[in-house]
Amino acid sequence: MAKVKPLPEAAAASSPSASPSQQQGEQKPAVYTVWMKSLVFNGNGCTVYGADGCVAYRVDNYGCRGGREVFFMDRAGNNLIRIQRKSFCMFRRWEACRCFDDGEETRPWFRVHRTWRNGAAVAMHGSGRSRAYRIDGCSRKSDYKISGADGLIVAAIARKQTASGVALGEDVLTLTVGPEVDHLLVLGLVVVFGLINRCL
Repeated sequence: MAKVKPLPEAAAASSPSASPSQQQGEQKPAVYTVWMKSLVFNGNGCTVYGADGCVAYRVDNYGCRGGREVFFMDRAGNNLIRIQRKSFCMFRRWEACRCFDDGEETRPWFRVHRTWRNGAAVAMHGSGRSRAYRIDGCSRKSDYKISGADGLIVAAIARKQTASGVALGEDVLTLTVGPEVDHLLVLGLVVVFGLINRCL
């Protein structure tokens, strides 16, 4: 599996000299590295690295960019989320289902549609038209935020920088997920927003 340099925060947390609050399991924001490239040659998709520098999740789309159906998988290739694009004349939305038992069983999870201000609105399954989350920004600029219905930011994505402050390529991003937030849901929203903007 591919590997990238571990984040300094991860190394500090695993150090024997970690503070008492860290040793007691105090929840801190989680940080992922998202590379908007597939590990498959000539494929479209993205690869998510954990704090340990190893591949945690991936999307491999053998079709064209912005395909009608993609699968978000764990490092072993097990399907976790199925994302489908639904088109109705001028209107498009993306629907996601959780996959269980190696993808044999799915459950509707959330749907996303683009808003007029370079963002997207997210509704959880069974919530009717009520908005659960909002994505503000444009993924083509590699800088956007995900907030809840209460307006509080639950996750943010930005262009990744090295420890010395050098910005990496526009397709290498840092995703920060707040504590007590469903990481898989946030990662699914990042993938959908990439599909909306045809970045994968």
